Amino acid sequence: MIRAYDEMYLRNARSLLADSIDYATYTEGYDPCDYYNMFIKCDIARKYEKGDPFVISGMSGTELALRVIEKYTGEYDPKERIVYVGRSREYWAGWAIAYYQWFSACSLIMLEELLPFDTILLMYDKYHEMDIMHFVDKVEEIKAGKRLNTYLKMYRERMGLSQSELAGIAGIPVKTLQHYEQGTKSMAKANASYVLSLARTLGCRPEELVGGI
Repeated sequence: MIRAYDEMYLRNARSLLADSIDYATYTEGYDPCDYYNMFIKCDIARKYEKGDPFVISGMSGTELALRVIEKYTGEYDPKERIVYVGRSREYWAGWAIAYYQWFSACSLIMLEELLPFDTILLMYDKYHEMDIMHFVDKVEEIKAGKRLNTYLKMYRERMGLSQSELAGIAGIPVKTLQHYEQGTKSMAKANASYVLSLARTLGCRPEELVGGI
């Protein structure tokens, strides 16, 4: 199986995301689900998913959180770090998510649709002391049994775009886009240039739009 990036960056990637969520939750006072959803919609998340060393090895969790918050609120107001005794469940959730994203090479948006962050938090009590592969196996089990609507629609809604907005940016007819989302036309048989344009616009891999993670 192809991983998202070289394993040498994995430990840094896990610590970065975990610490970012922990900082946003306990120091900045954000609901962890709200912060995580801000992060996965941010352009920096696309670089993170690919293992960009300037992100994974060049930032601290605090820096990442502050950049995400600034992007969405326009405010940059670092607070004195509040240290949680032990590893919080929010930290574990970020640690686990980062591993699965690396392991599966799926996007964080796709993973959120498959298994929302608040659900992962609820898995803490059962899985946080287990080997991480138990968590991976559970996610794979859920993925195998879950039927999603078209990935195209999911990505569009996650990015906050209407059908006409996405069609305009990607340069495809809005009626064609509607057929793809409704399943009356198959993305697997779509014009390759349409798939590539949509993938670039939505920040995902082309193969994710045609039905595979």
